[in-house]
Amino acid sequence: MTQSFSGDHGLVNEPRELDVDECQVLLACGLVGRVALCTPEGPQIFPVNYAVYENAVVFRTAPYSVLGSLAWNQRLALEIDHVDYERRRGWSVVASGRGEMVEDPDEIAAIRSSWDPSPWAGGERQLFIKLQWTSLTGRQIGHGWAASDEPPVRRRL
Repeated sequence: MTQSFSGDHGLVNEPRELDVDECQVLLACGLVGRVALCTPEGPQIFPVNYAVYENAVVFRTAPYSVLGSLAWNQRLALEIDHVDYERRRGWSVVASGRGEMVEDPDEIAAIRSSWDPSPWAGGERQLFIKLQWTSLTGRQIGHGWAASDEPPVRRRL
């Protein structure tokens, strides 16, 4: 099944808002994103490996890291994107909502069985943080995009 993400929606440099279904497809195909949060020192952004579980993004971190200390019970945003410099096109998806710690062993097992968000970075990262999105938005610039054009790590179409 090929799902189109553009068609003829104007000039190459004219951005187009992605609908929620398009955003969900792109989010589910990804593996690495950036979590943004406000800290006492100001806004910070952290790369994470993530999984989509139900209507949430889940990532793992160390309990005493900035994310482990501050990311649960506060507003977060996770952004993923793809840029094709040669064709001057790209897209970006942002999921935002409140972070929460996942402590239920059954829920952790269910998350891991669907896709374990194993961190690439070394060290112990056993704390699961879930960002249940209340807002899922995206934008695209350029035309001719289709989910089948992208080389995702995994595909859930």
